[in-house]
Amino acid sequence: MPKFIHVGCGQKRKDRTTPGFNQPAWEEVRFDIDVNVQPDILGTMTDMAAVPSGSMNALFSSHNIEHLYPHEVPVALAEFRRVLAEDGFAVITCPDLKSVCALIAEDKLLEPAYDSPAGGIAPLDILYGHRPAMAAGNLYMAHRCGFTEKVLVGTLQAAGFASVASRSRPGPFFDLWAVASVAPLEPDALRALAVQHIPLT
Repeated sequence: MPKFIHVGCGQKRKDRTTPGFNQPAWEEVRFDIDVNVQPDILGTMTDMAAVPSGSMNALFSSHNIEHLYPHEVPVALAEFRRVLAEDGFAVITCPDLKSVCALIAEDKLLEPAYDSPAGGIAPLDILYGHRPAMAAGNLYMAHRCGFTEKVLVGTLQAAGFASVASRSRPGPFFDLWAVASVAPLEPDALRALAVQHIPLT
């Protein structure tokens, strides 16, 4: 059974990942820095030493890399690539600063951009982290860097991922999605992988 590592899983399980991973054929391995969410493996994105090299067929990271300092991003992506098998791939999603900054340019920094189970989310929360969570003491929620689609793709390529497919989703999502493979993929194969893991809407 192929395995995917769910990096920064929090309370989520594989039903909160992608349709491609939410299948009986995939085994989920939950990985997080917070012991309170009871991950299978405890660790950080910049030190995944507890995960053997080449042991995972895929990796899913949702809204994690923006929590790193910019100089830590290449370290984390090198770890992502290290734990993947030669035919493995990563699925990464994070905030889209381009669409968020369009709201800020309209002077809507503190106005809700969208509603979530945690309440209204303003551009300020997307840029720097969810304020109520941080106020309650969860400083893991702080954001320390950010990406546009161009920068995310370039960063993945610089980290050694051979093929990358990406998509930006403006409001009400304000996010970026990328599928990045360790080995080069033909365009049709990359497109088929993206269809399984990148939302169309």
